[in-house]
Amino acid sequence: MKRIILTVVSVFVVAAAWTQNNESIEKVVTGRYYAQTLYGVHATPDGKYAVNEGRTIVKYDFANASFSETVFDASKVEGAPEGRIHSFSFSDDGTKLLIAFNSERIYRRSFLADYYIYNINYNELKPLDENGKQRDAVFSPNGWLVAYVRDNNLYIKKLRYNSISPVTTDGEPNKIINGACDWVYEEEFSTPAIFSWSPDSKELAYVRFDESEVQEFSFPMYAASNPGYADNKLYPGEYKYKYPKAGEKNSKVEVRVFNVDKRVSKTMQLGEGKDFYVPRIYWTGNPQQLAIFKLNRRQNELSLLITNTASTVSNEVFTDRNKCYVDEFTYSKPLFLPDGSGFIYMGELDGYAHLYHFGINGVQKGCLTNGDFDVTNLLGYDAASSTVYYEAAAKSPLKREIYSYNMKTRKTLCLTPDDGYNSNVLLSADCKYLISDFSSAQQPNRVDVRSTVDGKVVRNIISNKDFDVAAVHRKQFTTLKAADNVTPLNGWIVYPANFDKSKKYPVVMFQYSGPNSQEVLDNWEYGWEQALADAGYIVACFDPRGTGARGEAFKKCTYQKLSLLESDDHIAVAKQLAALNYVDADRIGIYGWSFGGTMAATCLIRDNIFKTAIAVAPVTTWRFYDTVYAERFMRKPDENISGYDNYSAFGFFDHKPQGRLFLIHGTADDNVHQQNQLELVDFLVQKNVQFDMFVYPNRNHSIYGGNTRRHLFNMMYNYFVRNL
Repeated sequence: MKRIILTVVSVFVVAAAWTQNNESIEKVVTGRYYAQTLYGVHATPDGKYAVNEGRTIVKYDFANASFSETVFDASKVEGAPEGRIHSFSFSDDGTKLLIAFNSERIYRRSFLADYYIYNINYNELKPLDENGKQRDAVFSPNGWLVAYVRDNNLYIKKLRYNSISPVTTDGEPNKIINGACDWVYEEEFSTPAIFSWSPDSKELAYVRFDESEVQEFSFPMYAASNPGYADNKLYPGEYKYKYPKAGEKNSKVEVRVFNVDKRVSKTMQLGEGKDFYVPRIYWTGNPQQLAIFKLNRRQNELSLLITNTASTVSNEVFTDRNKCYVDEFTYSKPLFLPDGSGFIYMGELDGYAHLYHFGINGVQKGCLTNGDFDVTNLLGYDAASSTVYYEAAAKSPLKREIYSYNMKTRKTLCLTPDDGYNSNVLLSADCKYLISDFSSAQQPNRVDVRSTVDGKVVRNIISNKDFDVAAVHRKQFTTLKAADNVTPLNGWIVYPANFDKSKKYPVVMFQYSGPNSQEVLDNWEYGWEQALADAGYIVACFDPRGTGARGEAFKKCTYQKLSLLESDDHIAVAKQLAALNYVDADRIGIYGWSFGGTMAATCLIRDNIFKTAIAVAPVTTWRFYDTVYAERFMRKPDENISGYDNYSAFGFFDHKPQGRLFLIHGTADDNVHQQNQLELVDFLVQKNVQFDMFVYPNRNHSIYGGNTRRHLFNMMYNYFVRNL
């Protein structure tokens, strides 16, 4: 009788939640309850900052709230195209702007656009190149040249003569790329292009990709509607691109340097071997010296080569060797001193991420930071005072602070004393001011200008003081034990309104869980968890072993066994939550997207503690994923056969799961291919396991466009309501 009564009650709860769904999901989808912050902002050469305001670019003074200057207004400039400004950049002398209109997304970071050059003094706007859309356009330091990529070739426009000349001519789709990156470099090395002007504007260094031998991947494109392809009404089209899966061939890369006056390119000597990566190149401050980062295929040795561009000879001055892997931030965050004397390196040389000062010859001169905490970002350098600015999780892995370190006085100063999360930091060109975006779990974003002398607030830009804080279910932080029953895991829990410990509540676990990621942060967020809390669910989020800001040992313990310890920890957390008096142990669900989707599917397959799991765009075996990411954490498949085979959705399957699994994917996911979903679908069918699945035509890994996000979140919400 009691079970029947509870069932009847739960039906009414579900009905009420479903009614409430529309309003709660609308808040999430429309961003109605998102805190305001500052977007599209750049430091200007004259010590101010400029903001993209849609059709205008407005310059502001850091210290003076009353000062503003419109440097570009599309409505008042002859020849300005329709539409919003996608992005912009200043020439070093501040007299010209590169403005991108009519952007078309390629992959996660790359886009095509119609670039225009705007002369501020003469109010004159001219197209960069009228022969097709361009990408990655950048001014030379002297401001009279613009380098950019079109159709896989590099070009230079000379503004004085209004002339365009090719740097390369051999670019070809799915074969040769000059300057821009291939798919895997863009995705896993976090850059859409690798080319750079020398400090004297006389040379252009770039990476040439030969992806001829990389295996091709394809997927169908349907007529659909948004995005739609009218020519595919009867027969689907096909999208083809080069995607190297774990263990397969990568692009062959060369570093070349083009001399503008002589109009010749030279290939730099990078040493022995062909199977390596060049994730970044930098000029050292000396216009004859190019710094090249060379990373071996296993990604556990990163070499810094200092190359003489005239002779093409490279000298290996420094090598960072790691027993697991060298993390991406080490080569994406170095800072070469403008006088060419050395560089600041952000590396894990002592078990934590810290800053080190090296001479240009590779000899270490000092350690700028130390302690049992991670530096999380290298922000900038002031040559006049020899001061380095950086972000760190020194107080707690959940928080971030901004610090300065003076290399002369060896003094460290915290510039953001507020207890919470400081991010999106912008330094003024003269390093006198910084803009910090501060928030905490209790306070919406507050954007301030601070003095770099003492960290004091000079003025407030955004306060969010009128934000309806009471309408948000606040995160409450806690810790639970990892599966080893020793390691504490950081977590947050969001409780429903009018939470009553004498009642039983269902739980939905949110997570991402990927290497060096973090979801548990003392910052302000308004996400999907709010809608579930509105409907009476407890929402919990824990960062398992392998996640970030807790040192190298915590992060890299998952090496060669990706998905094992992370899912162990989520299962352990779920069981600890189930033991709480106010948790309904029979109604625990888990959700995630991408790596989080991998975890959601894996956890439900591994343990019956989970009644329901929603896995959006999951990797179901690391054999299907790309070389750089999969091999960074797992090595090549032939070097770690058991790891690839055992620690996958297929390998973990040793009993028939009792919970309900919902698999969601986009058919045009260029990142995690729908192949992952479909292979798991067939596997589950053959194992006679019931599940649910949904497919979004023509949608990529982000699954958005038109009404898609609204549909997706409503569907997932309703799935939990029906099944949990």
